[in-house]
Amino acid sequence: MKTLWLKGLMKASPDLGGACLGIAEDIKKAGGRAFFVGGCVRDFFLSQTPKDIDIEVFGLESKKLQALLSKKYELIKVGKAFGVFKVRGYGIDISLPRLESKMGEGHKGFEIVSDPFLSYKDAASRRDLTINAILWDPLKDEIVDPFGGKEDIDRKVLRHTSKKFVEDPLRVLRCMQFAARFQMEVAPETIALCKTITPENLSKERIFEEWKKMIVKGEKPSLGLKFLKESGWIRYFSELEALIGCPQDPEWHPEGDVWEHTLHCMDAFAKGRIGVEEEDAIVGFGVLCHDYGKPLTTLEDKGRLRSPGHEDAGEKPTRAFLARMTAHKSFIEDVVILVKHHLKPVALYKTRENVSDSAIRRLALKVRRLDRLIRLARADMGGRPPKTSEFPEGDWLLERAHALSIKDSVPKPIIQGRHLIALGQKPGRDFKKNLKKCFEAQLEGRFHTVEEGINFLRSMIG
Repeated sequence: MKTLWLKGLMKASPDLGGACLGIAEDIKKAGGRAFFVGGCVRDFFLSQTPKDIDIEVFGLESKKLQALLSKKYELIKVGKAFGVFKVRGYGIDISLPRLESKMGEGHKGFEIVSDPFLSYKDAASRRDLTINAILWDPLKDEIVDPFGGKEDIDRKVLRHTSKKFVEDPLRVLRCMQFAARFQMEVAPETIALCKTITPENLSKERIFEEWKKMIVKGEKPSLGLKFLKESGWIRYFSELEALIGCPQDPEWHPEGDVWEHTLHCMDAFAKGRIGVEEEDAIVGFGVLCHDYGKPLTTLEDKGRLRSPGHEDAGEKPTRAFLARMTAHKSFIEDVVILVKHHLKPVALYKTRENVSDSAIRRLALKVRRLDRLIRLARADMGGRPPKTSEFPEGDWLLERAHALSIKDSVPKPIIQGRHLIALGQKPGRDFKKNLKKCFEAQLEGRFHTVEEGINFLRSMIG
């Protein structure tokens, strides 16, 4: 393992790798022992190179450890009561082994006591899952795995380390995003334990971060969502729960109900992520929420199931779902816009021979970024197996948007206030009105350059 780890880490980040080994050597010389722990060790076994390293130090008290590290590195102390240091300039966290005891509600309701002389097993027992409870000494190349985490990684199983798992409800959502990211199944005994846990006072920010990780990192988000259902936690996300059992027309949706469709859509989205976190989050949440309006609108019409107006009907449940996770209004608006217009690419394509540039520009103005809308619609089309996932509608719209230079932006007004002032117009009641008329004309394609716009403006104001 040592050779593989050093090879990968040194190639990805020579400075980080060198600092990690240097720190481990210094700790050894001082009489302590440094273990790499948590997610970085898990990632080694998953053949992933970690960006951050967590080091747990045994055998050295906090003051001695701090004095030792301060000789070479600038430290940021983030755990005053239990000794956690960040090494400035590196993705390295250094901590002492500690015990955590639940004293109150929520993730802050813990009493934490550091003890550099804890046994390895006791130190690892505070970890949530066995795959995160493996310790590795890089100098001896020795693994300490008291809960069988390596075996669980090989078996692709997520399993809790101890009954203390129930003390932090966020761990349920961590199981959700880990299942999606690493394509693992949650052990039946862990699912049973999750059923006994409630969200307590989890902050919306912490909830959002776990959902976001699943969406922007999940290789197969459907596994995380299935776990949410199996654990019973889907009841805390009622807008999503409402999709279960909501029927769809089998000719158009042979995959099953809206829940099954959403699972397939999320996996289709994951295959087409672009690697830009903010963009993937907006589109991913849009895919997750795009059919929230169907349970409110689905009806039988002449022997066929239809959901008329479900795009607009999806706005309210989407807002409610996201508002319980985040206070970022612009993010919510970006997602809601996609939900409300997710059928537009298909609708426009059906009448493509008559679709004007103006119609494309106006749609871009409504949704802010046509590339986002096309990505959502593509995932929607890809969520109907065994139907084909081919999406000529998206390719057509993307080509039109690219030709108009509005693929990833809204049309920007060519005529600005300064142009009106240069022609003798003074700010007043008609000023904004004239700017609006110019922009409308621009959207209609009546001019394309500043010079053409000024000529239009001259003709308009006389």
